[in-house]
Amino acid sequence: MKVLLDTCALIWATLSPSSLSREARETIADEGNVILVSAASAWEIATKVRLGKLPGAEKLERDYLDVMQDAGYTLLDLDSASALRAGRLVAEHRDPFDRMIAAQALGQDIPILSPDPQLDKFGVRRIW
Repeated sequence: MKVLLDTCALIWATLSPSSLSREARETIADEGNVILVSAASAWEIATKVRLGKLPGAEKLERDYLDVMQDAGYTLLDLDSASALRAGRLVAEHRDPFDRMIAAQALGQDIPILSPDPQLDKFGVRRIW
């Protein structure tokens, strides 16, 4: 199964795995699954580290590509079709990073691994 990590789940998986739900930990650990990470998460982490809103994530931001590779995650680039889909999502949600991640999950017809019930507004399948 393919699954897309939202940024929160990615940060927890990297910095605080015990914060993940049991199902989330099992999904990530299952070697049969392809764990995707959106470029929107890299953008969000870099932005929030720069603004001082993610204390403790500076090393993750600095070593992001190596951390993703070491974890065996597959990076998912941003594309114009997903950007258009994100902009067209009618649900009220102001976070552009979440909108992009939801749009990518919808475009690939895959679930998002996330603790955030706000993503449900977009009609995505969410694992937690």
